[in-house]
Amino acid sequence: MKRFGLKSVITAASMAASLLWAGDALAQAKEAKDVRIVFVTHGQANDVYWSVVKNGMQAAAKAMGAQVEYHAPEVWDVVQMAQMIDAAVASKPDGLVVSIPDAAALKKSITSAKDAGIPVIVVDSGEEQIKEWGLDLWVGGGSEYDNGKKAGEMMGAAGVKGGICVNHEVGNVSLDKRCQGYTDGLAESGGKVEVVAATMDPTESAGRVEAYLSSHPETTGLLTLGPTVASPILNRLRDLGTLSNMKVGTFDLSPDVLTAIDKGEMMFGIDNQQYMMGYLPVVFLTTKAMYGTFPTDAVRTGPAFVTKADAAKVLDLSKQGIR
Repeated sequence: MKRFGLKSVITAASMAASLLWAGDALAQAKEAKDVRIVFVTHGQANDVYWSVVKNGMQAAAKAMGAQVEYHAPEVWDVVQMAQMIDAAVASKPDGLVVSIPDAAALKKSITSAKDAGIPVIVVDSGEEQIKEWGLDLWVGGGSEYDNGKKAGEMMGAAGVKGGICVNHEVGNVSLDKRCQGYTDGLAESGGKVEVVAATMDPTESAGRVEAYLSSHPETTGLLTLGPTVASPILNRLRDLGTLSNMKVGTFDLSPDVLTAIDKGEMMFGIDNQQYMMGYLPVVFLTTKAMYGTFPTDAVRTGPAFVTKADAAKVLDLSKQGIR
């Protein structure tokens, strides 16, 4: 039996350690501090929905130790958004996170990222483009159409026959689908829906709804597509003394919305839990850059319908910018 001296054992151990270190270096292509991820979304500056996405993104960047950037137009502008994506691609990040509110306007810019070998995660809107464009992952809620349809069914069950869908970004495919789902859901119980085009301007959006309701007094159902629009409309209806006559619901949450739900002034808020849309892509893209690991299927963050039964529990988290 061959014996090995102490020197031989130390030499072998050193070689093994060297090989192990080399394996770790190969496995970890980058350190977290060197990973850079860029978000480009269509979220308008005063939209509280997107501030929650940013909060999730920033929390994940702190937890992972990665570098993150967030870019979005001040107002609804897909042309400017495409330019922001082009600039992000040119900077060669380790990952790109985008929303796709208008596929035709953004296709060239987003697919150029894939052509450059940059992983692309899609959040909030544009799930259909994942397979069609060969993108990497969807992190977001369920079908916008289905969520709207359920809202219509709930209002129909509550007796609504005439409803309005207040759309603050007409042309945003996801928001258009929400209204279409609401229309079809209410139709199941014999109701009809009209779309009222609005903007993110609180006075203007509230004024348009007031004008519509004054000329259509038979309307008893109101669905808004975001809390930034919901809050001024709720305040206007309170001032008019007509809020109690309406069944009101909204997509997405805010402290104002949750307080109104808790008081029984609103039926529900549809929560796609967008904090995770900011948080999870940072985790996934950082670990991909470091280790080559990545989810193999879409990650669903919603929907969760928040009603009076649980609004109070969610309120504190909403005040913290998490829900």
